[in-house]
Amino acid sequence: MADEQIAATAFTDWDYTSGHGPETVLDGDINTYFESSKTQYTWVGLDLGEPHVISSIKIVKHGECQLGVFQGANKRDFSDAIPLKLINQRIIGTSEATLSIICSRGVRYIRYVGPAGERSRMAEIKVFGTPGAGDDSRLWQVTNIPTVVVNTVNSEEPYDKEHDITANIIIISENGAEILDKPGTIRERGNNSRTYPKKPWRIKFDKKTNVLDSPAKAKKWTLINNYGDKTLMRNILAFETAKALGMEFVPFARPVDVILNGEYKGTYQLCDQVEVNEGRVDVEELTAEDTDPEIIKGGYLVEVDAYAYSEPSWFESAHYRIPVTIKSPDEDEITSAQKQYITDLFNKVETSIKPTDTYDAYDPVTGYRSIFDTRSFIQHMLTNEFASNTDCYWSTYMYKRRNDPKLYTGPVWDFDLGFENDRRTFPVVESCGDGYLWQTRKGSFAGGMYNFVNRIIVTDPTTKAEIKEVWAQARRNGFSAENFLKRVDEIATEINASQRLNFKRWPILGQKVHENPRAAETYEEELAWMKEYIADRFPQMDRVIGYDPDKDGVESAEVAKGYIAAVGNSIVADGFAEGTLCTVYTADGRVVATFVAGTPSAPLASGLYIVRADSLTAKLIIR
Repeated sequence: MADEQIAATAFTDWDYTSGHGPETVLDGDINTYFESSKTQYTWVGLDLGEPHVISSIKIVKHGECQLGVFQGANKRDFSDAIPLKLINQRIIGTSEATLSIICSRGVRYIRYVGPAGERSRMAEIKVFGTPGAGDDSRLWQVTNIPTVVVNTVNSEEPYDKEHDITANIIIISENGAEILDKPGTIRERGNNSRTYPKKPWRIKFDKKTNVLDSPAKAKKWTLINNYGDKTLMRNILAFETAKALGMEFVPFARPVDVILNGEYKGTYQLCDQVEVNEGRVDVEELTAEDTDPEIIKGGYLVEVDAYAYSEPSWFESAHYRIPVTIKSPDEDEITSAQKQYITDLFNKVETSIKPTDTYDAYDPVTGYRSIFDTRSFIQHMLTNEFASNTDCYWSTYMYKRRNDPKLYTGPVWDFDLGFENDRRTFPVVESCGDGYLWQTRKGSFAGGMYNFVNRIIVTDPTTKAEIKEVWAQARRNGFSAENFLKRVDEIATEINASQRLNFKRWPILGQKVHENPRAAETYEEELAWMKEYIADRFPQMDRVIGYDPDKDGVESAEVAKGYIAAVGNSIVADGFAEGTLCTVYTADGRVVATFVAGTPSAPLASGLYIVRADSLTAKLIIR
């Protein structure tokens, strides 16, 4: 059967100006048009009587038309709406335009949702297709990246981060072949990012759900707006840096297009919520019923958080007066004993990093390293340093496992100011000089975090070698300017179609937003500036850390001849490059000592140990 024009009746749930009702889009007169009385989420719809698979839509627009969206649904309230077409081209005046539709699902209801700031002003709509329910073999995506569709009840706009708005959430991917369709909620999220016109959101499914190719099955997901990041990729690049540096938990992130209640909202980043969950921060989750003194030792997720004072579950550390939000257990589940335990542990860590006349803070067995993991802290620090994240110590996540005495750092988060996107530290390489960015005090610190970091990174005499080991390992494994810049180009190609639409929706190119140090007139120039920074940052970091890519970047014969052995109750390592850090683990993976090759370790108790130096690993018994 050939596609035919489908008979329809017009309707809307929105107020409209006198003489410009929905019936005008079907009257055959191009001089009459529907005009809504408001300028957001306004729409005019058609009831086709029964489901049809749509092949094309012909329209006559009164005035200019760009970024308007056609949706299809089988519920009159459009709570199950899917996108049929985003009008990307400029349609001006009263000429008829034909929109080809690629969607295998049959729909009974069609509506046109005008872009924000427009009163719809649609003159004529003709719909063509064939009757039938169709199937979901091919839905339509806005661009080549996944499309996230959120339809709320009565098109209610999320208005704060405390109230969840009931919604249906649809994710279309794989060129329309993969569809996730689940009930849930949406609300605003973030702190400063909520002040932008392009809002960040948190979506929450009613049940735990796998999203795209994420490792986690979870209810809560974030839609990061990246408003001040005009490359739209700084967070993704930082997460990949964290992976290269060996961090244990790194957030999942994918670029997506977002449509809320039929209105195109731009390019977002669908991302993990930072929380205790398998595939995210995978530590034991505590409940209010967990009262055993041994069980309350873990797991926890906390955040050094400058905004902690406004949170329901938080504490201020005793020594450096650092504000800390307890993220897990939840504020409505945590017991007083659990809160006291994690408070006491944090206080003990910050107190223990300071040596006294009777206490050696840097003793690998009895010092602060026995309760605080320096390797994860260094990985976190280097990720933020490379990315020049000035908010690093404004917000820092940490976690505690149940059967592990140590507090660990991570995951990393929030890099919209990273990669030289902050006027306070621009230009970054010049600001850093021969030190780290955090040492300049030009960034933000929650409470006394500067002193906390300084004690670990600068005052601890063994940390410098460990920093070099972490950095060198990543560099030898392919973390280089060449490979990183190649990855930037890959992401830019992936999101190219989306970013063009995004900056039509949010025309901020050429404008300074938030802390932008400069503003390019084109996306390509924004990208070029960031790439220039990356190319300069690698050698600058190498210099500060003491890594020589020509000397340290290859396995030498000297390293290959290295050995590790037990001598008495200590461990020795020799034949390695100067400054090589050796790490001693117990059989269950806990770090109990570190030492520099060429000097013996501190005395160790009897037992089995695993020792790693450069690329060599040895199992040794201390008797």
